Amino acid sequence: MKKIVILLLAACALFSCVRPNDPLPRGKASPELETAFDSYLQAVADSSEDLHSIMVLQHGKILAEKQIAPDTEHIMNSVSKTFTATAVGFAIEEGLLHLDDKIVDLFPESVPQEQQKWLSDITVRHLLTMNSGHGKDPTYVTRVNDGDWIRAFMEWPIEFEPGTCYCYNSLGTYLLSAAVQKVTGQKVVDYLDTRLWQPLGIEKPFWQESPSGINTGGWGLYLHTEDLARMGLCLLSCGKFRGKQVIPADWVAQMTSYQVSSVNAEVNEIMLKELIQNGTYSNDWTQGYGYQMWMCRYNAFRADGANGQYIIIIPEKDAVIVTTAHIPNMWQEIQLIWDHLLPAL
Repeated sequence: MKKIVILLLAACALFSCVRPNDPLPRGKASPELETAFDSYLQAVADSSEDLHSIMVLQHGKILAEKQIAPDTEHIMNSVSKTFTATAVGFAIEEGLLHLDDKIVDLFPESVPQEQQKWLSDITVRHLLTMNSGHGKDPTYVTRVNDGDWIRAFMEWPIEFEPGTCYCYNSLGTYLLSAAVQKVTGQKVVDYLDTRLWQPLGIEKPFWQESPSGINTGGWGLYLHTEDLARMGLCLLSCGKFRGKQVIPADWVAQMTSYQVSSVNAEVNEIMLKELIQNGTYSNDWTQGYGYQMWMCRYNAFRADGANGQYIIIIPEKDAVIVTTAHIPNMWQEIQLIWDHLLPAL
C-alpha cells in the first residue's frame, strides 16, 4: 500500500507540471490581424528597430509571431523584476515574508553603524513599489563594486520619507531577491523551480548573481520568447496556467494593479500638470506602478526591460504581446504596437 501511495504522489507531481519546451497552442490569425502584423513589421523596418522577436497571443493561442533565434535565451534586463516580485509573493503566501517587514530587520548584518534618517522605515512594500525614499537610483554605482550591495543600498542617501515618492531603483529589487534567499535558504532561480518554472513548462533559466552569490533580482535573467508568453498568459489568467493555479490570485491582483504614482521624485505636482498638458507625460511610463510592473494605457499592464523587452498584458482583449529586442527608443517600440496591433485584436 505504501508503495502505491508513493507512486500516486509521484504521478500527481509529474502531471501538475508542464513538460519544458512543450509548445503553446497556435491559432489562425484573422485577416485583419494578418494585415496589421505585416503592417507592424514594415513599420519596424522603416523605423530601423532592432526587433529580435515578437509574439501575439489571444484567447490562449499564438496567432502571430516572428523570431530571429527562437532557440536562444534572451537577456531580460528589468523584466527580471516581475519574476523576483513573483518569488516574493510565494514567500509571503508561505508565511516566510511580509509586506511590512523592514530591511534593517531582514539584514541586520548589513546595517551601517550610524543609520541615516528613515532607513529603519523601509519595508518590503517600499522596495516592491520603488518607494524606498532614494532620490536617485544607486544601482549603476553599486553593481560595479565587489562589496556588500545591501549595505551600499542602506548607505545611499535617503532624501524622502519612504512611501512618499517614486524613484526607479533596481538595487531595491536586488534586496527583494536577497530577502527571498534569506528566508527560504534558496536563490530565487531555484526557489521558483517547482513553484513557477516547472508549472509553466519553462526549463530552469540562467540568472546572474552578485559577488555575494545572490541572484541580481532586478536584471540578469535569460528567457526564451515563448517563456515570456507563458508568464503573460499566467498573469492574464489571474495566476492560472492551463487550469492550474500557479501564482496566488490575490498576489497577481496586487502586482498588476496601480499601487503608486510612477512620476520620478524630481517632478513636482505643478511640473507634472504642465508636462501632461503638453503631452510629454501622456505615455506608458506615467500610468502608475504596481509591484515591479508598469501600468499602461488602454487598461493594460506590462513587465518592462531596457532595450525593448516586454510582456504586455491587455485584459480587455484577452491578449498578450511579448517582445525581445535591442531598441533604445522603447517609447517608439510600444507605440508601434498600439498603432498597428491593438486595433486588430
